[in-house]
Amino acid sequence: MALGGTRNGIMRTKSVERSIADTDEPDSRLRKDLTTWDLIVFGVAVVVGAGIFTLTASTAGDVAGPSVSLAFVLAAIACALAALCYAEFASTVPVAGSAYTYSYAVFGEFIAWIIGWDLVLEFAVAAAVVGKGWSEYLQTVFTQFGADVPTTVPIGGIDVDWGVLLLIAVLTTLLVLGTKLSSRVSLVITSIKVGIVVFVVLLGAFYIDVANYSPFIPPAASGGDEADTGLQQSLLSVLGGGANSTYGVYGLLAAASLVFFAFIGFDIVATTAEETKDPQRSLPRGILGSLAIVTVLYVAVTLVLTGMVPYTDLQTSPDGDRATLATAFALNGVDWAATIIAVGALAGLTTVVMVLLLGQVRVAFAMSRDGLLPHGLSRTGTHGTPYRITVIVGAIVAVVATLFPIGALEEMVNIGTLFAFVLVSIGVVVLRRTRPDLPRSFRVPLMPLVPILAVLACLWLMVNLSVETWLRFVIWMAIGIAVYFAYGRSHARLGRSD
Repeated sequence: MALGGTRNGIMRTKSVERSIADTDEPDSRLRKDLTTWDLIVFGVAVVVGAGIFTLTASTAGDVAGPSVSLAFVLAAIACALAALCYAEFASTVPVAGSAYTYSYAVFGEFIAWIIGWDLVLEFAVAAAVVGKGWSEYLQTVFTQFGADVPTTVPIGGIDVDWGVLLLIAVLTTLLVLGTKLSSRVSLVITSIKVGIVVFVVLLGAFYIDVANYSPFIPPAASGGDEADTGLQQSLLSVLGGGANSTYGVYGLLAAASLVFFAFIGFDIVATTAEETKDPQRSLPRGILGSLAIVTVLYVAVTLVLTGMVPYTDLQTSPDGDRATLATAFALNGVDWAATIIAVGALAGLTTVVMVLLLGQVRVAFAMSRDGLLPHGLSRTGTHGTPYRITVIVGAIVAVVATLFPIGALEEMVNIGTLFAFVLVSIGVVVLRRTRPDLPRSFRVPLMPLVPILAVLACLWLMVNLSVETWLRFVIWMAIGIAVYFAYGRSHARLGRSD
């Protein structure tokens, strides 16, 4: 195959050889500083966040009951199947961009743009949503220590969230100064939050009442309120004629799709391929190792949580207050644990936002190096990082998170990630057939069974997302297609070199 790949309009592909060759361009070369341990730290850092302290409780109370632990297992299985596909791709094509770069080599430029546009949505919205959560926990920590300091203040009729603005400004600066420095900071903070999670699990185990596990899958709720019907109803329950997605089997499946948000980010490890010293060996270990660690932590927390109190005590209150892990401890008279949980959540969210920003920057960097975004954004500075795109991404996320309410967009992150997983799982099969000659230090076992199962599992989770989320996703993709034909197609380096 030619170094450039095949060129046929919007379906032109960029060969693996050319993708690897582009990593040596002097003005856009990334520094190779990362080891296997760094990748595992990044994976755990981005996955273990506030979700373990908040999402577990609200999902148990409102959607799945005690079976929320099983929902985490189902979501983890889907992630593991996709992770195996990511591991083969990352070891075969050790280039920044993750699913975007893989799609360019397999499906062609148009699909690569679509998945890149999709990842832009995933990482940007996730960083903004999680950053908002960080600011809320910062205010909670202030309150726990006796200081009433609001992190959102009205300025000129607009609510300005100075907490998230401060966080993103600091993290953007760290990412500009170097990926290795970011990894060291992440290691310290991740160690703190994992330690707090383990402490919470051990403490909560003393308050478990096995009677709270029954019924493990509560009977489906009859009727339901507005939140469970209409556009907020899962697509699967609509197609299957289910009344709503609260409890029962539909609730369990809907919960698996919701808690999938808690696993978002392990794929970001693949975006650092170009900065890894030994990508063929380190990337598979980093991806699979981090996923294994966080799955154990999540299941342990959910089992302890639903064993401490009846799931009905974790339902969202009429005024909209959602239960958290601290709620279970408060109901058992352990109020002081709320302070520890708040500090753990704050630490957890710090690294989540940092790694999400890292993933966003690396995808945009790869797209700009290919000309689908302005090529000048791919320049690297003295620290070996793409400083221009890092500052721009940080500024955009900071403005959005500081000035706009974006909590309703959480599910957009899920559907975007699942869409990327589907393409990567299909792509690994296609590349195995079209380029069997490529060296692969890691191979997906039971090919093509595992990728097929990964696709089915991800599609299954996608249809359990709400109709409203699907409509928003389609609109975002339509905007992306318009941008591609207006700019990307005519500026792509692969096309211009033809």
